[in-house]
Amino acid sequence: MDLSLGQVVHSIAGRDAGRIFVVVGKIDGDNVLVSDGDLRRIEKAKKKKTKHLKVTEKVILPLNEKFKTGERVSNSEIRKAIAQLEVNDNEV
Repeated sequence: MDLSLGQVVHSIAGRDAGRIFVVVGKIDGDNVLVSDGDLRRIEKAKKKKTKHLKVTEKVILPLNEKFKTGERVSNSEIRKAIAQLEVNDNEV
């Protein structure tokens, strides 16, 4: 499973099951770092196995570009992006 930085995922296992996260780092083929900018801040991103994640096809492009260029991504940017996704999903 190839996840890109800035991709939106849902946790399906563990204490955080059901939460929405953004991929903020790759460790290896089976593990990634995820953050939601709130309970799991980017400074202490959660290491998660990819088999415990439900992958969406949504990629937050502004965050993806920042990760690619090496710019700092703030927790508030992640929170706002996730909140915007939830608003858009509820409108449909």
